[in-house]
Amino acid sequence: MRPVRTPPPTQWRLGTRLALGLGALALTVFVIVGWVMVASMQSFLDRRLDDQMMISQKSAAKEVAYYGKIGKIPPDWYSVVYRIENGDVTPLPGEQQPPERAEFDALARKALSADGYETEYLRDEGKFRLRACQVVKDEYILVSAAPMQDRDGTIAQLVTVGVIAFLAALVALVVGGQALIRKGMRPLSDMANTAHDITSHDLTDSAKLAVRVDGNGGGVEVEELREAFNKMLAHIDSSLAARAAAEQRLRRFIADASHELRTPLTSLRGYADLFKYAAANEPGEREQHLEKLRSEAARMSVLLDDLLLLARLDSAATEPPLRTEEMDLSVVAEAAADAFRAARPSHVLELDADTVTLTADPTRLRQVLDNLLTNAAVHTPAGTLVSMKVTAENGSAVIRVSDTGPGIPEADQTRIFDRFYRVDDSRTRQRGGSGLGLAVVRSLVEAHGGTITLTSTPGSTTFTIRLPRHPLT
Repeated sequence: MRPVRTPPPTQWRLGTRLALGLGALALTVFVIVGWVMVASMQSFLDRRLDDQMMISQKSAAKEVAYYGKIGKIPPDWYSVVYRIENGDVTPLPGEQQPPERAEFDALARKALSADGYETEYLRDEGKFRLRACQVVKDEYILVSAAPMQDRDGTIAQLVTVGVIAFLAALVALVVGGQALIRKGMRPLSDMANTAHDITSHDLTDSAKLAVRVDGNGGGVEVEELREAFNKMLAHIDSSLAARAAAEQRLRRFIADASHELRTPLTSLRGYADLFKYAAANEPGEREQHLEKLRSEAARMSVLLDDLLLLARLDSAATEPPLRTEEMDLSVVAEAAADAFRAARPSHVLELDADTVTLTADPTRLRQVLDNLLTNAAVHTPAGTLVSMKVTAENGSAVIRVSDTGPGIPEADQTRIFDRFYRVDDSRTRQRGGSGLGLAVVRSLVEAHGGTITLTSTPGSTTFTIRLPRHPLT
């Protein structure tokens, strides 16, 4: 059987260490208080006995002067009267004298020069307090001895009572202190249990961290710690949710991009086979197939350019995608309107552009306007009125692009700016749309520090862009 190893004190629970530390401190205080109390009591009893002996000797002075002896002393005392002769002392007979007087004789000789006290152990009698004084100047010396058993018994009893009381108080302090400490540290144990509970959650598939520290009490410090702990968990929860959302967007983006690129690549491969066949069998159709190859390649190039732009906008912190300068927004709007009229003669465009200066990237703002106008033309029938208005409102540059088409269903309006999202997937594909135009618009507007909103009802659809006019920082 292997012996059980006791862990070192540094590995004990904090509550146990605090309780033992409190007990050690209390024990030190009790020892000091007990020592001071016993010493004070001992000094008090010694002074009291000395005073009692001095009063007794003074009251016996006349009796010694007349009779040469003392008659009235406590029954457990000893006394010896000495006559002073020729510079020495001679003991006189009397009652209540000790069996042996060696200690008395020595103290009596010292009293020739000065009164004195001594504590001596008399053979077979125990400890006594001795006092010698000249009760009659240069004639008699009285040496009295009072037993110290009562004084020592009182001190011993005081020590016993003190030790028992202090030990009881120490045990109560340690036990009660440990209980109070355990109760006070229960919130900390709850936090530890919560931390252990987190390890049982699988955070790889679910970003939901629905674990918090509940309860109250424990004092201000524990409440602050509980609040900080819950804030940390909330931050971790939000960070995990953001990471999961980003991963989900990345998965969807990769899947959509793969799907979008697969279509033109499949078309390119098919047209390449047709071109090879036509080159061998139908030379007159080669140019037709070659033109289709160029068209699909151009479509894929636009798609890749949009993907690259969105990637650069997503990493704008490390790779700024804008080249800002002081510009007139009305000039860019007029250029976009001219290009739209030339490319889309089937639609009517009305332009109302005030002179609005701001700091922005004119190339990217032109791309924003081209995408919005193209979106209006693609999703509305021929003859639809499209309008674009540029104004300055409350320190911001405002662009509104509207059309009188059928509108966008309310269910699709919340996702209209998502990447690869199409209101009518089949029709959009036939028109050549990739589902990235409005996503690029929103990303470019936000890169300029602006906002874009949509309001749409049957017969009226308006995209509103607000851009700050001050330089971006």
